[in-house]
Amino acid sequence: MLLNGTGEVIDDYEYPATTEELIAEHGDRTLELPNGSETVAEVLARLESETFENPEDARFAVYSAVSDKAIGRVGYSDRDPTPVGSPYAPDAVSF
Repeated sequence: MLLNGTGEVIDDYEYPATTEELIAEHGDRTLELPNGSETVAEVLARLESETFENPEDARFAVYSAVSDKAIGRVGYSDRDPTPVGSPYAPDAVSF
């Protein structure tokens, strides 16, 4: 995810800060995601009202609330076996 300078403005903001204050101040900033983009307002609107004590809490809130536009292939994992019936399952090979 490319924060396009959003991380720096979050870091420079005066804390504690509420979700609403961050939306009012930085809601129009765009986050470029692998499969599109979203504004900070769209992302933070998914959360309940919260007071962030420091910039790290605010950053984690943004990271946790982005949509599936932020992930690559939905359902993909190179560590887990492919679930039975998954459309991403490889073709069966018979020996």
